[in-house]
Amino acid sequence: MNLLIADDHTIVREGLKQIISEMPEVNKIDEASNGFEVLEKVNKNNYDLLLLDISMPGKSGLDVLKEVKDIKPDLPVLILSVHSEDQYAIRVLKAGAAGFIPKHAAPEELTQAILKAAGGRKYITNHLAEKLAEQLQFDKNELPHESLSDREFQVLLKIAQGKALKDIASELYLSVKTVSTYRARILEKMNMENNAEMIKYVLEYKLLD
Repeated sequence: MNLLIADDHTIVREGLKQIISEMPEVNKIDEASNGFEVLEKVNKNNYDLLLLDISMPGKSGLDVLKEVKDIKPDLPVLILSVHSEDQYAIRVLKAGAAGFIPKHAAPEELTQAILKAAGGRKYITNHLAEKLAEQLQFDKNELPHESLSDREFQVLLKIAQGKALKDIASELYLSVKTVSTYRARILEKMNMENNAEMIKYVLEYKLLD
């Protein structure tokens, strides 16, 4: 099995490599530190699995995931994140990911997820299975935040964390004007007036860790 690990933190990649290299099924481990490098390597090489961090500079993991699925739709992509499943798991599964695993997961859970995803199956925790069941109930009556694009959803969460627009722009590699436009769209789509209402909503639906 040939794997590509994509994470912008060297220490995280080294830790993952140490765990994964002990798996007898693994032959080769390649690395990427940003979204552009991921796309370049996926284009040039054949991998059995991509282990992708959702938060990377330049291109977000969600953006990379969608582009990877366009390039190689059959490549299993396992999403790795410091964020809770409640925030992004359903979104990444809808975008074509083979599974979602938090960075605080035990090594045994990581290896189990890799084997399952590489084998063509979905890796879903019990907690996520419950969330997916809840999502099915809400599909007919979509919650306001479900109407947001992935980027709008990211901006919503960062606003709820109390971050200024200029800081959000810096983190997402966008202009302040663009972030301001996203904020306006969020307010319109969710029928809200200000940041306070957004923060209250995010806390009420427990969208933050």
